[in-house]
Amino acid sequence: MKLIAVGRMKDRAEVALVERYLKRLRPKLDIVELADGRGSPDEIKRKEGQAIVAACPAQAFVVVLDEAGRNFSSVDFSQNLAQWSALGRIPCFIIGGAEGLDASVVNRADATLSFGTLTWPHMLVRIMLVEQIYRAQAIAAGHPYHRSGRP
Repeated sequence: MKLIAVGRMKDRAEVALVERYLKRLRPKLDIVELADGRGSPDEIKRKEGQAIVAACPAQAFVVVLDEAGRNFSSVDFSQNLAQWSALGRIPCFIIGGAEGLDASVVNRADATLSFGTLTWPHMLVRIMLVEQIYRAQAIAAGHPYHRSGRP
């Protein structure tokens, strides 16, 4: 699996949270950090979009994180991640930069994922995504990490 994200994690606490879950993932998740674009908002989106598309493996199953994407429950996400992986294509998650994603990236997507319509800091989205991938794997394995009971 692969995660392509615009921006570099610098805060040690954020890095520690991501690493906490990365150690547990099987198969592992490779993270590619791309530099933030420079220029006007349109130019930034275009440059970042080119870099994102170039970093995607050719046969990857691309999942773009976007507020207009699909809201999955953790169980649904687990089932979909298993289906995406079974296609024989590498799941490749995309987190764009502050200006959002260029249309070229959205058009390349095989699926979209949303963590809701709230605006989240990109580094926090990265932490949440890595945790949800771990949770999805735990659900698929029948591990008790995920507790789905509600009153």
